[in-house]
Amino acid sequence: MATPGTKHDDATLVRTTEALRGALAKPLAPGLHLVSTPIGNLGDITLRAIATLAAADVIYCEDTRHSRTLSTHFGFAAPLKPYHEHNGDVARPQVLAALAAGQRVALISDAGTPLISDPGYKLVRAAIAAGHLVTCVPGASAALAALTVSGLPTDCFLFAGFLPPKSAARVARLRELQMVPATLVFYEAPSRVAAAVADIAAALGNREVAVARELTKLHAAVVRGPAGIVAARLDAEAPPGEFVIVVAPAAAGVVTDAMIEARLETALTEATVRDAAQVVAEALGVARGRVYELALELKRRSREA
Repeated sequence: MATPGTKHDDATLVRTTEALRGALAKPLAPGLHLVSTPIGNLGDITLRAIATLAAADVIYCEDTRHSRTLSTHFGFAAPLKPYHEHNGDVARPQVLAALAAGQRVALISDAGTPLISDPGYKLVRAAIAAGHLVTCVPGASAALAALTVSGLPTDCFLFAGFLPPKSAARVARLRELQMVPATLVFYEAPSRVAAAVADIAAALGNREVAVARELTKLHAAVVRGPAGIVAARLDAEAPPGEFVIVVAPAAAGVVTDAMIEARLETALTEATVRDAAQVVAEALGVARGRVYELALELKRRSREA
């Protein structure tokens, strides 16, 4: 293992410097360059990202104040201009005009990979339609970082962005996803994370979850366990930071009450309780009596609402 000041350490420094110098020497083609930036630790930026942002004529970002920290740290000379969900209709024609003029335009988000729960999709579509070069410089992603440290299956996953802020809408969205045969990945705000995990337990059953916060930063942490237990822990501690919630897929062959109720909510709009129970029981391969009791409970709750 190399220690600071050794020949191994010096060799690494020399080779890294040479690689960066080589990347900086390469001309950057005119076009739209989607550049991933660190999600907390500035050391996670790639050499290609540094070279691309250093050569760009203009850098569009969500928040110029936030991105100025990155720009100042690495000495990027390109001006920072805002591109976010509130000014897209105004800023998009400006970006397209810059591309038409042959400029090298970089698009970054506040952190991580652009377009992943961040603005930019419409811009990319418009740039492609106009025939401009669109390239990406891959790098950090909070969703992938959380997935890899979750301890949950990674062979098949669904990134579902942010859940709705209100509990009723959140539960409805979760029930739409309950049959997806994949690990689920969500982003969540600190003020809602405990409630979101509690709703996950209610809608999807007490599945295993991993809740990651402040990934790559000094106080990075991952809380793992059954959703109900994790929700209680988060509610008691109320830790700060940005969160990623990773949820295990439903166990093969396991049909939860939440899954049955989701099917029943649709079936009961088209059939009697008896007939709806029969249809859902056959579709999910569960006992008709169990489904019938849940259907009666749904009807009772509907009358009381």
